[in-house]
Amino acid sequence: MTSILLLAIGIAVAVALVGSAAFQFLTPINDDVLSPLEKKCQQIANEGYKIHSLYPDSNPENLLEDDMKRLLYLDDLWIKDCVSVLTADSIFSIVNNVERDFFYGE
Repeated sequence: MTSILLLAIGIAVAVALVGSAAFQFLTPINDDVLSPLEKKCQQIANEGYKIHSLYPDSNPENLLEDDMKRLLYLDDLWIKDCVSVLTADSIFSIVNNVERDFFYGE
């Protein structure tokens, strides 16, 4: 009797695990959907990264004046509109998805 009960419990656990795996596999995960604020923050991050990549080894004082003003403006937007509002997961997701494939001069 005990072995039948253990067999039934084992089968139930196996069915639950297979069902869970099938459910996760069949459920579409749509991480590409961003809120309007997250899209704005993604653009800010992309633009800031482009400026930072133009001057990888220099100090902020060595930036051209226009680039320095633009970078300070983007940093201010990033802090006020993104970091202070979005969750840490959203911020890390945005930072990890910065477009790194562009050509200088774009």
